[in-house]
Amino acid sequence: MRVRARGLDTRRAARGAIRPTVGIVAIAAATALLLTGCTSDPLADQFREGSGKNYIAGDGSISEFDEGSRGEPVAFSGETADGDEFDSADTEGQVTVVNFWYAGCAPCRVEAPILEEVYDHYGSGEEDVAFVGVNVRDQAGNANAFEKTYGVEYPSILDVDDGDVQLAFAGDVPPAAVPTTLVLDKQGRVAARVLGQLEDASILRGLVDSLLEEN
Repeated sequence: MRVRARGLDTRRAARGAIRPTVGIVAIAAATALLLTGCTSDPLADQFREGSGKNYIAGDGSISEFDEGSRGEPVAFSGETADGDEFDSADTEGQVTVVNFWYAGCAPCRVEAPILEEVYDHYGSGEEDVAFVGVNVRDQAGNANAFEKTYGVEYPSILDVDDGDVQLAFAGDVPPAAVPTTLVLDKQGRVAARVLGQLEDASILRGLVDSLLEEN
């Protein structure tokens, strides 16, 4: 979802000609306000607001997709902040949590310990659950500093230069909606999405557990 005169009479005439134009502008402005008020898209609202906070956060909504409504498996790869290579092919058969973030995003800082808690809960990737971050703005130095500060142990792909991972998930992650967390099923299909800050570890654990139970 989703405007001169030389004598007294001439000046009066000029003023009279201006008034309709002012009225048209006022009507156009009022119409624009009405149209703006009709939208309920939180991402669009924040974009129009232009608050300068440098991120557009989602509303925290959670979406789950049953097996029949999931799209094709998403293949993605890239270099991590540690200089290693991550390839989604290596997580085949696992439930994979993919978190889009960057260091200057305040909600990302809040949810980082929550994500790490869930990562640790599943044995740091040893119980058929994989975690990977996708950093959308930072170079390795800032990304590594963030991970050290917040104790993040799972890898993060640096996607700032080419945006390949963001492109791979373009249908699932709205542009500039950071943070966003996706949960992929064992076939690599998007099965759940948290649009905005993750509020509680139990939410993500519930999404992961339901996918672990699938064949």
